[in-house]
Amino acid sequence: MAGPARRPRAHLHLGAGRLRPDHGATRAACALDTRGERIVRPRPLRASRPDQGGAGPAVHAQLTVERLRDLAEHGEIDTVVVAFTDVQGRLQGKRLHVGHFLDVVADRGAEACAYLLATDVDMRPVDGYAMNSWATGFGDFVLRPDPVTLRFVPWQRATALVLCDVEWPDGRPVVASPRQILRRQVDRLAERGLVPYAATELEFVAFDETYEEARRRRYQGLSATSDYSTDYSLLGTARVEPYLRRLRNEMAGAGLVVESAKGECNLGQHEVVFRYDEALTTADQHAIYKTGAKEIAVQEGLSVTFMAKVNEREGNSCHVHLSLRSPDGTAVMADSGGEGTGLSPLMEHFLAGQLACASELTLLYAPNVNSYKRFVDGSFAPTRLAWGRDNRTCAMRVVGHGTSLRVENRLPGADVNPYLAIAAMIAAGLHGIERELPLEPQVSGDAYGSNRPRVPSTLRAAAELFDRSALARDAFGDDVVEHYLNAARIELDGFDAAVTDWELIRGFERL
Repeated sequence: MAGPARRPRAHLHLGAGRLRPDHGATRAACALDTRGERIVRPRPLRASRPDQGGAGPAVHAQLTVERLRDLAEHGEIDTVVVAFTDVQGRLQGKRLHVGHFLDVVADRGAEACAYLLATDVDMRPVDGYAMNSWATGFGDFVLRPDPVTLRFVPWQRATALVLCDVEWPDGRPVVASPRQILRRQVDRLAERGLVPYAATELEFVAFDETYEEARRRRYQGLSATSDYSTDYSLLGTARVEPYLRRLRNEMAGAGLVVESAKGECNLGQHEVVFRYDEALTTADQHAIYKTGAKEIAVQEGLSVTFMAKVNEREGNSCHVHLSLRSPDGTAVMADSGGEGTGLSPLMEHFLAGQLACASELTLLYAPNVNSYKRFVDGSFAPTRLAWGRDNRTCAMRVVGHGTSLRVENRLPGADVNPYLAIAAMIAAGLHGIERELPLEPQVSGDAYGSNRPRVPSTLRAAAELFDRSALARDAFGDDVVEHYLNAARIELDGFDAAVTDWELIRGFERL
């Protein structure tokens, strides 16, 4: 997350000149699938020469509406995906013909049923959401394209994508929309002259089976892409490098600034790291990457999972790094005096707010039943609400120096909704800043064995804390709190009603 100054977003004002055919045209690349059959895959749109390999500079991935129109006229783009993020953090939306997008949707938006923010994981409309239900008739809301997010999708042929804000037909924002929730917290920081920068470290586990094969097997007996831990192993990750290379290059082709890919501890576990950016941009890119990683896996005959805990080994984490700057890019979190903690008073209050509010906001860091199975002592996932300098046993790890100083929140798993997690961190930090909360001493050793407060151990416990949280209701509003409490209740009801393999194995014969 280090950087000397606030980075301008270069994609805001690109010229309308079209790509030359030898640079921008989408070409088909042939490969063999896992059964030896010939498949055709779109080669990434890129600014570099084809014989150089990989995507060109990220700036070339960004589009203006004018440039999109020019590309459409020359047959280089024929589809535009309009997307937004749902309660679970997934991209949902429509694929539009580029002409319809340019003629209508770019200015007026696209309609979609508002039930899309009021469903369970299986996309079933469920009771308990005030914003939309059978009683309201399940009307529409409007997907309003944010032109700053318009970009190429290199892994889909002749396709662009734009992210949308969600509004009611009268122009009011849909307050339960994850993007709107984060916007509100970013605006609260702006009122204090602060700009949040964030990065997410998203892990996944890759399997040799396709998603269809995994479903047929009921997700049992799957083959991870490695038989041993490949944490930092170049040899061990080489087997899946064709997939990882596509991830790196094609995410760069979509405008994400890719830093690295590496193996992780669990079998078949990997992490791709992207450069930090302003908080809303980071959440947008996180959502694009997570969807793209699955779509590319489908093309490669693999499956990847972002479940927080897919087996008894190490879980999939999504550590969230957050720092604050002034509008001119000046870092504000480090203490230039060189004494005490090395943290500025603002950083101390910000970090104290994270610790003070972590329990009541855990629901936004760990939104599913499975999320809480990741919190195991000695697993690199936190179990104690403590902070420490470069201490991976703490929930809040302070890393970096000077302009790169930041807090790493180690609570979120890979199943997290990034907009909600970053919004929760901002709300907690503002709570600490506004009340000038004192920072407790750091834990310099093993936080697992400390006497610091424990992380909530179940979704039910976290939901109860969120329900009682005055901070959450003040920061997000009652409508938002009730909306996401209902999502937790639906998750819990589904789990409570399920008959698990553990119950069958234990009780079928012996009870």
